[in-house]
Amino acid sequence: MIALLAKGLLGMTPVVLYLVALVILDSYKLVKLRAVILAVAAGWAALVACHFINGFLLTVTGLDLPTFSRYIAPVAEETTKAAYLVFLIRTRRVGFMVDAVIFGFAIGAGFGILENIFYLRLIPDAAITTWVLRGCGTALMHGSTMAIFGVLAQRQFEAKKSGHLLHLLPPLLVAIVLHSFFNHFFLSPVLMSVLLVLGVPLITVLVYHRSERSLENWLGMGFDADAEMLEIINQGKVTDSRIGDYLTSLGDHFPPEVLLDMLCLLRVQVELAIEAKGILMLRKEGYDIQPGEELQDKITELNFLEKNIGPTARLALKPLRQTHRRDAWEARLLNQ
Repeated sequence: MIALLAKGLLGMTPVVLYLVALVILDSYKLVKLRAVILAVAAGWAALVACHFINGFLLTVTGLDLPTFSRYIAPVAEETTKAAYLVFLIRTRRVGFMVDAVIFGFAIGAGFGILENIFYLRLIPDAAITTWVLRGCGTALMHGSTMAIFGVLAQRQFEAKKSGHLLHLLPPLLVAIVLHSFFNHFFLSPVLMSVLLVLGVPLITVLVYHRSERSLENWLGMGFDADAEMLEIINQGKVTDSRIGDYLTSLGDHFPPEVLLDMLCLLRVQVELAIEAKGILMLRKEGYDIQPGEELQDKITELNFLEKNIGPTARLALKPLRQTHRRDAWEARLLNQ
């Protein structure tokens, strides 16, 4: 029993420690623990789904197990693992590459941990070295391919400004190819495990560095722009600004009462954006700041105004704010 427990720990400890390190490195605390746990659970669900999918495909294709594991299993497993991350990206629950890395690795970690538990029940007498290699190799591979998919998918989402599934196919193909390469055993399992243990942290540090630079630029530029816009609105200088010029140009398309609601909506959006950015800045300095009590009133007002002016008017407001793509993400950050 003790030996079996030791094997189980060896199969899951490396990937768990790595996931914990990712969460700790998230200096802005963009991803809450509850969200990480949900991502791990999504990985478990993906493994259960793949158990049936792979069994069905293995029967239908009639391939031998080595061939199936090299060419079919990577497609099924990476696609299934990616489903939840695609949902997070398309619903704007991922704001930056750091989020994508954490969510992606958590999904892959959940998949890899449960897979190792499954194999532990299937081959309990396997040598200790098997579980060391599965923990440092296979489980890390599952987490790494999903983290890489997350980074590339988030970049595509930001570049294309769309969560269209076709834009996410190239990142998925990269994850599938990497998974297939691992399953080909071109390198020895020991060498592959060493490369994963050494290489994944290096890649992650580079991604974190780039993402934090992007986040800091967004915070600085976005905060200044939002503060300037809020000052214009609050001081009644709208008519002498580009906001007034733009709203005037919309006069032929919307009645005056809708234009007024659009201006009110813009004010609430900017106030919430400033609050979200301020919370992130203070989190970076180690302060556990929670949104103020008036937040719910602002969100209620936001929802009312968005519904009142309709989708066409909401779309017309977007050119006024450079950071509008993260409005939904900021609102969820404040609601956490």
